[in-house]
Amino acid sequence: MPRPDDIYEKITQRILADLRAGTPTWQRPWATAGRAAVPLRHNGVPYQGINILLLWCAAIDRGYVSPHWMTYRQAKELGGQVRRGERASHVFFAKTVKKRPDGSEGGPADDDPEVLHVRRAYAVFNTDQIDNLPEKYRVEIPDVNPGERLERCEAWFAALGVDIRHGGERAFYAAADDYIRMPPFASFRSPEAYYATLAHECCHLTGAKHRLDRDMLKRDEASVAREELVAELGSAFLCADLGLSPEPREDHAPYIASWLKALDDDPRAVATAATQAQRAVDFLHAMHDAPRAEAA
Repeated sequence: MPRPDDIYEKITQRILADLRAGTPTWQRPWATAGRAAVPLRHNGVPYQGINILLLWCAAIDRGYVSPHWMTYRQAKELGGQVRRGERASHVFFAKTVKKRPDGSEGGPADDDPEVLHVRRAYAVFNTDQIDNLPEKYRVEIPDVNPGERLERCEAWFAALGVDIRHGGERAFYAAADDYIRMPPFASFRSPEAYYATLAHECCHLTGAKHRLDRDMLKRDEASVAREELVAELGSAFLCADLGLSPEPREDHAPYIASWLKALDDDPRAVATAATQAQRAVDFLHAMHDAPRAEAA
């Protein structure tokens, strides 16, 4: 089993190569019929953070269409069989446990400060690599009306209750005044480009001090590069949740240069950014669901 640091290094080098080629990994069409797909466990629970990037890259490289992934044992329990010669992909499992006096792991952690943060790699297979699985794991490409899908996205962002102001030629999050500025909808190349950009700015918004507190007022080059990487990954994750394929932003070239510098300086930068991006997306989903929870 590969060491976590080896996997971090591999994914970082892969993303560096893609960035140098001018195409961020997360802006690939990882989808069936042009729709983005969040990688799913055998029980339908979505993967998160760095695991999304690891499985997207594996799917791109090997041409997998299915969003479903499972261990060899899970496939066998479902009546399936991994085909001979198929190669596994690796993801991470993270947990926090108590630390015994001898340094070994104990039970689940509570408020005790003496805890271990454990991250282990394990092997999974895409269901495209597995025969005889139940019908529900067969990929079906739905007929989706683009107009209905975009109306749903419009409603989803409106439910956040965020101050979104339209006008001008630049998209940005104004941290001091806590609002998002977006160019007019009609000025974007496509509805998908508009929503991907809005998702990017909404991820920035989660970093405010009264939300996830990523210190949005730091403006040095390294801090800006890290925050932009978080927002860009978060946009990709959220677009996948909403069934959209993100499109490259017209202003992404200078950001690519800064991400290259950040990744060259820290091999774990992708994993850190992916974790923060997942927290941002989870926070946005919670904002979206809050009004309905209060009304219930």
